[in-house]
Amino acid sequence: MSILKVEQLTKNFGGLAAVSDVTLELNENELVGLIGPNGAGKTTLFNLLTGVYVPSEGTITLTVDGKETKLNGLKTAKIATLGLSRTFQNIRLFKELTVLDNVLIAMNGKNPENVLSAVLRFPPFYKTEDTLKEKAIDLLRLFDLDHKTEHLAKNLPYGEQRRLEIVRALATQPKILFLDEPAAGMNPKETAELTKLIRRVKEEFSITILLIEHDMSLVMSVCERLYVLEYGRMIAQGTPEEIKHNDRVIKAYLGEGA
Repeated sequence: MSILKVEQLTKNFGGLAAVSDVTLELNENELVGLIGPNGAGKTTLFNLLTGVYVPSEGTITLTVDGKETKLNGLKTAKIATLGLSRTFQNIRLFKELTVLDNVLIAMNGKNPENVLSAVLRFPPFYKTEDTLKEKAIDLLRLFDLDHKTEHLAKNLPYGEQRRLEIVRALATQPKILFLDEPAAGMNPKETAELTKLIRRVKEEFSITILLIEHDMSLVMSVCERLYVLEYGRMIAQGTPEEIKHNDRVIKAYLGEGA
């Protein structure tokens, strides 16, 4: 069943079309890859889907529990509450805060306690705070980060910072998770561990994942379907096996004489 439908999406910056007439569809509990050469418009597309940019043309429609919501023009915070979460190509943790606080901040949007209760520290606030901490630690445990709850995020090794960013995204209880180059800067061992982690996230959290990644070994091993962008336009879609043998994709990556 379709959960996100993008139709003829375009984003112009002055006279430049960074994304042009893009159509794609994501189904529930599906792991889809978005690939293409550098500058193809992949991150721009993520920014459109998550409200960072407003589309120049086209529509983005989210369907959850049978209810359709048009995402065009909605603020990023509102889109997050509807069930879309993301990581970034450049890690954007709260680096001066602890590992635990990074996750608790993400959970705060789901906190039912009202502002007055939080400010005046009524008993329900402490009960909720304890519950959130337990949930945050349980989530960190799945990613082998529960022993570092009090460490500052900036002091974590690079690979653990990447994992923490995924934990923080999952803490918002998303329906769809957008991963923007999660293996960037990782060594082969870290990438292999990340590959297993992405599979685990999909299976254990039953969510839809859209993955931007340049590491083709990771993409081909975890994705069920792939979309390919070139110069902001969608040039191919299909299974990993189909994409590997697509002449237009090979030309886009390797040039005319490939």
